[in-house]
Amino acid sequence: MSTIEDVAKLAGLSRTTVSRVINNHPYVSDEKKKRVQLAMKHLGFVPNSAARRLRKQKTETIAVLVPRITNPFFSRFIEAIEIAASEHKYKLIICQTRYLPEKEMEYLQLLSTKQVDGIILCSLENPWEDVEPYLQHGPIVLCNEYIEEANVPTVKFDHAQGAYIAAKHVLEQGYRNLIFCRGNETKVVSQQRKMGFLRAITEKSREVEAIDFLENAFSWDDGKRIFHEVLKDKKNPTAILAGGDEVAAGIISEAKRHDWSIPDDLAVIGFDNQILSQITEPGITTIEQPIDEMARKVVDLMMDKIHTKNYRKKELYEFELELLVKGSTMKDAMLLA
Repeated sequence: MSTIEDVAKLAGLSRTTVSRVINNHPYVSDEKKKRVQLAMKHLGFVPNSAARRLRKQKTETIAVLVPRITNPFFSRFIEAIEIAASEHKYKLIICQTRYLPEKEMEYLQLLSTKQVDGIILCSLENPWEDVEPYLQHGPIVLCNEYIEEANVPTVKFDHAQGAYIAAKHVLEQGYRNLIFCRGNETKVVSQQRKMGFLRAITEKSREVEAIDFLENAFSWDDGKRIFHEVLKDKKNPTAILAGGDEVAAGIISEAKRHDWSIPDDLAVIGFDNQILSQITEPGITTIEQPIDEMARKVVDLMMDKIHTKNYRKKELYEFELELLVKGSTMKDAMLLA
């Protein structure tokens, strides 16, 4: 097995110079870098990255905690984070909490046991006072979640604005009996969306006949369940704000199975602009979130915290959302052709 000394000998350079090339030292000429790279290729030499990380006391790995990997929003977000992290030569460990507080605490131990350099939390299942002590071991960045008392960087979407423009849109289309679906009512994201929804209702109160709220809307199956709840309770909504494209697709699927016309009998609006919103018939009007921009910001903040070791600093970055109108809320679908 070739060694770094063999590479140095073949390249005609010192062991120190070869080490600098391997570790991406800035003060090495391109000519010397090329000689080292050619020698490494000829000898089949692979640097011991584990030993290098040990010397640096870094793992060059970040853990990303998400509640559901199968949720298309989180799948897309993980992909965007991986692309951004790879530009810094960092790898990811993907951890699924399934909304379980004990799983979240288990994965936070990756930080205290030095298996990762930092953790990105995409949802928060425990009180911040239980999470905060882990900052003594490394940085934590919150995203898609906001906790007032959290003394760490937070990157989020303006969920209140998203729900506001969604509700305003269906009211402007003439729908008067609205149902608002959300996930967990204790979550800040759900609370912010409800605030945005109620703001639109207040502004156009003369145009509203009735509103109702349904909880625990996360998945396709939840969408199907919600439609049956609507049938059972005879709520007779004209529009449902589903809270997510998966939920919206489940509602539409079940509504069509019962011979409801979308959007003539029922308008449905989603959230996230998942691929489902494009392939469902009709297409789902939805709220688009700038996932790539958010991922880059999250990774940039994480890199800064890893290098400066300034883990406890409250920062807030918020991205605005955009309404994408499709056939599930437009009665004249030809307008969308």
